[in-house]
Amino acid sequence: MFRIIITALVLVLSINVSLADPIVTQSTSTSAVTTTSKGETTVKSPPPSAITPSINASNSDLCTVGVAGAVQTQILGISGGTTITDENCERLKLSKTIYDMGMKVAAVSIMCQDKRVFDAMKMAGTPCPFLGKIGQEAANEWDNNPQLQPKSEEEEIGLGEQVVKGTAAGIGLAGLLLFIL
Repeated sequence: MFRIIITALVLVLSINVSLADPIVTQSTSTSAVTTTSKGETTVKSPPPSAITPSINASNSDLCTVGVAGAVQTQILGISGGTTITDENCERLKLSKTIYDMGMKVAAVSIMCQDKRVFDAMKMAGTPCPFLGKIGQEAANEWDNNPQLQPKSEEEEIGLGEQVVKGTAAGIGLAGLLLFIL
């Protein structure tokens, strides 16, 4: 019986709570936001770059060397490149090829175009061939015709090469002045 009374009491209280009026809250708010902004963007970028051209000389059978360079100032950029032929390398390859063909005197003649080889052969007592003559006959002909002997690089520099070197120096100086700007 006690259980019934407690159950009835819980039931009455729960009905009473569920029938209660809800709580209502009213609120009114007004807001205004005013935003003023001023922005400034400054972009600082480096000047364009003068890119050195790529000169491919990776083939080991070529007797050339690539040379390239570039200069960039704030206003002007210049780049260039070229290949330089190694004449001594060509001489060695030609001489070896002709020697491999069995033409030994011709191979020695090609090597004798270099002043160092010419002098070494003369000092060894085996002079370079002269118009098909070898041995003492060739030595006599070389002595009679010294103007035909190969010259060292210092002796070969003529006026034309001096002008080219002067022009190259002038271009280098102009490039330096542009770089300083």
